[in-house]
Amino acid sequence: MNKKIICRDSDNNKFEIDSNKLIFRPSVYGFLIEDNKILLSKQWDGYDFPGGGINIHETIEEALKREFFEETGINIKLLQLVHCETSFFHPSHSKRYKGEYWNCPLIYYLVKKVGGEISKDNFDEEEKGYADLPEWIDLDNIKQTKFINSVDSVAIIEKAKKLIGK
Repeated sequence: MNKKIICRDSDNNKFEIDSNKLIFRPSVYGFLIEDNKILLSKQWDGYDFPGGGINIHETIEEALKREFFEETGINIKLLQLVHCETSFFHPSHSKRYKGEYWNCPLIYYLVKKVGGEISKDNFDEEEKGYADLPEWIDLDNIKQTKFINSVDSVAIIEKAKKLIGK
């Protein structure tokens, strides 16, 4: 028997779908916080955390290092797990994933920069169409930031800030 699932899209709109439409897509994201600012990926008309899908052959750490570098140009190391949750998500802004619905275990880590410079040179073809240079956003202004994701980004950032004593 198919279960009905409440799914959210990129603008956080809710709608109901059949569970048999879901694709399993674990994802991992990084919080790089320096000088009371967080590095965010600029996407469409808002922001998301650098990171993305974990490929079947990758560890969590490998996926985050790859995704973070692709989206920011920054090489990182993982420091501490911040948060995990499940999101039933429809990537409504994406041309590549149009019509897909995901069961996304989402994993968030504090990370540290170990090299590289902010760049968009490693974007894939789709990212070139919607993403721009990542930006440092002041943590004091985070509540006014528009996020393009299906989680309570501000609450998760607050959790990360507590872990680093901010």
